[in-house]
Amino acid sequence: QVQLVESGGGWVQPGGSLRLSCEVSGDIFRANAMGWYRQAPGQERELVALIARSGLTRYGDSVNGRFTINRDNTKNTVSLQMSSLKPEDTAVYYCTADILMTSFATQADNYWGQGTQVTISS
Repeated sequence: QVQLVESGGGWVQPGGSLRLSCEVSGDIFRANAMGWYRQAPGQERELVALIARSGLTRYGDSVNGRFTINRDNTKNTVSLQMSSLKPEDTAVYYCTADILMTSFATQADNYWGQGTQVTISS
């Protein structure tokens, strides 16, 4: 069974930094695109950052220049380094990955983690 296990959330003051990590557990062939979304109370889930297997990245407008996404293809992990954090970054952050279960799979399956809370306040 495939699971995305997130870690690294917590509380930090404005201007601080946090690093989120996500690991794909289970027997898979390959993880394609991986990334992070977030959802604040009363708001829709929004894109934070995505990273292709090649390393190509895409960021949400509100975090571009402050957050950095990376991945380790050998470990099936993705991380999000968050800097210059603002109160409006407060949200539950979700890891997501498109996963090929076998080498014969013709379509990737999309998986989500359970989310990790990030709170920015003084």
